[in-house]
Amino acid sequence: MPAPPPDPRKFMTLERHIIEGERQHPEATGAFSAILRGLSLAGKLVWREVTKAGLVNILGSTDRMNVSGDMVRKLDEFADITVYKAMDHTGELCVMASEENEDLLHIPEYYPHGRYVLLYDPLDGSSNIDANVTIGTIFSILRRVSESGVGTMEDVLQPGYKQVGAGYILYGSSMMFLYCTGHGVHGFTLDPSVGEFLLSHENIRIPQRGTIYSCNEGNYVRWSKNMQRYIDYLKGDDKATHRPYSHRYVGTLVADFHRTLLYGGIYFYPGDTVHTDGKLRLMYENNPLSYIVENAGGAATNGTMRTLDIEPTSLHQRSPLFIGSADDVRLAQEFLSGSK
Repeated sequence: MPAPPPDPRKFMTLERHIIEGERQHPEATGAFSAILRGLSLAGKLVWREVTKAGLVNILGSTDRMNVSGDMVRKLDEFADITVYKAMDHTGELCVMASEENEDLLHIPEYYPHGRYVLLYDPLDGSSNIDANVTIGTIFSILRRVSESGVGTMEDVLQPGYKQVGAGYILYGSSMMFLYCTGHGVHGFTLDPSVGEFLLSHENIRIPQRGTIYSCNEGNYVRWSKNMQRYIDYLKGDDKATHRPYSHRYVGTLVADFHRTLLYGGIYFYPGDTVHTDGKLRLMYENNPLSYIVENAGGAATNGTMRTLDIEPTSLHQRSPLFIGSADDVRLAQEFLSGSK
């Protein structure tokens, strides 16, 4: 009897997956292939430093603060520079923006300027670096709106629904590259023995409802009464509504989101009496993750409106975030509005 055909996923590399996706769209120019290839290279370089960080004295803080008021960690700075250098010469980008930099990151004049914009959080979860907890890189891709030449602030400040791609790279017990270009959400795990990202999570779909909530519950006393009522509801005991929910919180957004994406449930970081607009950055965190979760069948909101519909007004704008399974996000909105 002939042997069964091999599982094609075992031979599906990130590069091959991108190329085969482009073949299904005759109008494709290969731009996404170049952008994602550059990001995967940057991720490998960052991963290399993450795995030996304690050995080369790269952990710890620099002596400067970033635009958001957070102390810049040495590995943050390395990741920021690495992503920029991996992407500035590809010819596909007209401008970049990073959570670590106050202003736009322009493409050097001696390199060609392309049709796309890249926004990125070089190392999400900075406060967890020294504790060897999962961290990651988040990215968002937009199509420029200006005609040509150097990219502008107008190219960057676009609502999330205009994204044409988004993803993240996880640096955890294994390294994972997850991306979406509007045709499913796919995850690839690095096989370090061959240096390739191999398809491990094909066409991810988030459960319609989960039983896990993820938040910094230490802020409870600062939340609105409706927000407190919602948390109290999740912790209530009622088998008919699958309660109580389990509380899971890593403190690295991309890690908490990844678990939520796979297992279902909800992650939220609401506004409070200290941070009325929340703590998360719309352009670098909320928008790309909201794009991913919607393409996986979930939902994301700021508590009153769809995250991807928010019109950005500044590069480092903050916004509350409720993201995860569609039913859980809808229930959270009902509590926040007072209708529940």
